[in-house]
Amino acid sequence: MLVLLAGIFVVHIATVIMLFVSTIANVWMVGTSSFGTASSGLWLLCNRTCEQLSVSSDDEAYLKAMQAFMILAIIFSVIALVMFIVQLFTLEKGKRFYVTGAVMLVCWLCILIGVSIYTARFTDMFETTNSHHGYCFILAWICFCFSFIIGILYLVLRKK
Repeated sequence: MLVLLAGIFVVHIATVIMLFVSTIANVWMVGTSSFGTASSGLWLLCNRTCEQLSVSSDDEAYLKAMQAFMILAIIFSVIALVMFIVQLFTLEKGKRFYVTGAVMLVCWLCILIGVSIYTARFTDMFETTNSHHGYCFILAWICFCFSFIIGILYLVLRKK
């Protein structure tokens, strides 16, 4: 049981770190433009220098929503990690980590909404050739899977 708890804890920390990296780094889409290799993220468009991500007025609300949901996912993931540690030391034997699991599933939902908005609205908007998804996009989907698995495990897990 101790090994299972330690494993879940390590995967949870890895998920938090990957969420931070995928939200902060600007490598969601990578492509080749006339100026060289360009990458874009949630905040900046980087070529040789980085500049503010410019979107049309129609897409600005989608961009803000996507940024907000990714930040909320980080916040809920950190809250779930702290709650797990607190519940680990205060919860009675035989009880389940319901609150931690519920918060982690809210994190999962925030990642789903944020990455889905990006997938639907922003993968085709950049004027680059040979564009492909960068490592941040892939990390976000990995965090989506991990947060769902961790959330379900927290709901099922009993303190021994």
